[in-house]
Formats: sequence, C-alpha cells, structure tokens
Amino acid sequence: METDLIVRAVALGVGATIVMDLWAIMLKRVFAIPSLDYRVVGRWILHMPQGKFKHNNIMQAEPMIGEKAIGWIVHYATGVLFAGILLLCTGIGWVQQPTFWPALLAGLLSMAAPFFIMQPCFGFGIAASKTPAPGTARFRSLMAHSVFGIGLYLAALVSSSFM
Repeated sequence: METDLIVRAVALGVGATIVMDLWAIMLKRVFAIPSLDYRVVGRWILHMPQGKFKHNNIMQAEPMIGEKAIGWIVHYATGVLFAGILLLCTGIGWVQQPTFWPALLAGLLSMAAPFFIMQPCFGFGIAASKTPAPGTARFRSLMAHSVFGIGLYLAALVSSSFM
C-alpha cells in the first residue's frame, strides 16, 4: 500500500510538474513572460546548511555551486510532495477514477508554499508583497498552480490507464 502510494505520487507529481513547465515554456515563447529561475530555489536550499534560511534579497545572496540542479530537483520533489498530499486526502482510489475538482483544489492550495514560505524567505515578502509588481506575481502564481492542478488531473487520467 505505501509503495503504491509513493509510486503513484511520483507519477502524478512528475507528470503535473511537466505540465506546469510546459505552460511556462509556452508563456515564455509566445508572450515573452519569464518564469521562476529555479537557481534561486537551489541557492536558497544550499544556503540552509550554513544556517541562512531567510534572505533580504535572494538575488543578492552568494551564488552556490550546483544551485540550478538543486533548484530543479526541489521543484520536481515539491510536485511529488503535493501529489502525495492529494492522494492522502482523497485516497489512493482517486487515481483509478480521478475527478477534476480535487486536483485543481490541490494545485490552488499548493500556492501556500511560495506565498507563505518561499517568497518571504527569498526577501520578496508574503505573497510577493515586496516585489515591484505584486499583483502580477500573484496572478502568475495563480495561473501556474492552477495549471499544476490541471496537470495532476491529466497525470491521473494517464496513469489510471497504466496502473
């Protein structure tokens, strides 16, 4: 049972994160809208062993070796974590007959991580309140995390055919 939950969480989380990344690529290519540079996430994580969890501005923090790779790994691991939370809340049977609304809700609830943990720790304030355009940042997060939720649903549809 636990192994099945983990395998399904990995499949859903990776699948949904790929959908989210494809959305970001489309926004960049079609509308020239940049997405989050995951080096920032890696930099944040790599500063933690030195006791530095919160920054005045993560962009001015010392760059770290391997920050890009760590950032991308954390990005996908976070997707898997939120997929696991979805499965724990809905039950693993949800994957056999997925419904749209729990997946979208999980995507929207996943915005809590950047709004209340990452952005404040990056020095960007709660929900990007200290950025030059907080409304724009919030809207982009809303869209990205909605797409992640849609990705959870799509990944569940695909995986229900195979598992």
